[in-house]
Amino acid sequence: MVCRIPEKGVKYLLAWGFVFLLTIIIHTTDSLSYALRLGGLRARRIGLALTVAGMLLLVSRTSNMAQGPLLGGMVDRAKAAAQVGGTDIRLELYMHGVLLAATVGTMLAILLYPTVVRMSARWIVHLEHTGSIPALVRHLMLRSRWKHAGYYIKRPTWSMLTSLISGAIPKRLIILNIAVTAIYTTGVVSALYASFLWPAQGTAMSMSSGLINGVATVLLTLLIDPRLAVLSEKTLRGELPLTRMNSMYGWMIISRLAGTLLAQLLLVPLAIWLGWVMS
Repeated sequence: MVCRIPEKGVKYLLAWGFVFLLTIIIHTTDSLSYALRLGGLRARRIGLALTVAGMLLLVSRTSNMAQGPLLGGMVDRAKAAAQVGGTDIRLELYMHGVLLAATVGTMLAILLYPTVVRMSARWIVHLEHTGSIPALVRHLMLRSRWKHAGYYIKRPTWSMLTSLISGAIPKRLIILNIAVTAIYTTGVVSALYASFLWPAQGTAMSMSSGLINGVATVLLTLLIDPRLAVLSEKTLRGELPLTRMNSMYGWMIISRLAGTLLAQLLLVPLAIWLGWVMS
């Protein structure tokens, strides 16, 4: 006997699968911005590195634009099922699945990190020669430019991890980055889940993610970014060894992974907190 999945269920799973893929892309590109910054330090062109990082952020923001309506549609279908007397206890499971995609995306970024650090230094030099992002893209699309791409491919090794552990550990930055990542990762998802739990205030709940993300923005702007900028400038002036920033950005991406895991624990509590604030 063949078990057939209802057509609505298939559409729901497809929508969730697309959201899962988009979330992976968002967190992979966001996490790899650390690799581009480190590549800029190695090439001693930090300003150009930020420009190249902007390309990745453009991919991330575009994926975010597509992800939002799909997530909202999932919540609307769950609300409709609840209104007709059905239950959709799977919505919380789907939301946890979206947060799992954030972890998968960050893990993928960690695997690509050594390769992107190597390649980004070359991209930044090419950007300086070509003068613009479109010209850089055309330059990179030439087949001849990828003949020796294998030279830049490098996988993470245990020696990289042991060097991180044996060196100085920026405990304060690690804790702050874990908190900021966890809040950013679950902010929108918790707001949408709160709109499902309190359908009467659904619109207000879904628009209240700024209450959560605002805390992360303050921490990032006041405590994390300035510290990384100061250390980067000291490295460019030769006051700090480059190995210090190698370790720093390594810990930043690892703490980002830990933040996506912490987001799983914050999903429901933050949704309940939003419900309490907005009710």
